[in-house]
Amino acid sequence: MNIYIGNLDYGVTEDDLRSAFGEFGEVSSANIISDKFTGRSKGFGFVEMPNDDEANQAIDALNDTDLNGRSIKVNQARPREERPSRPRY
Repeated sequence: MNIYIGNLDYGVTEDDLRSAFGEFGEVSSANIISDKFTGRSKGFGFVEMPNDDEANQAIDALNDTDLNGRSIKVNQARPREERPSRPRY
């Protein structure tokens, strides 16, 4: 299951996510989304867990909890919506 994590502190690393979610089971990947120009975190990321039961336990346990001083939002990731392309000038 792909899990969305929002409201992340900009200092949170992929290893931080891996260890937080790893308490509930196997984490196959952890990814923090960063700005392609500055390289700075955008404040959200994704964790992939192969076992749905473990993933649901992690979502229930970690949603609205504190990670590095911020209350994180955790839920099942939804597919990215198609956005209309912006004209390039």
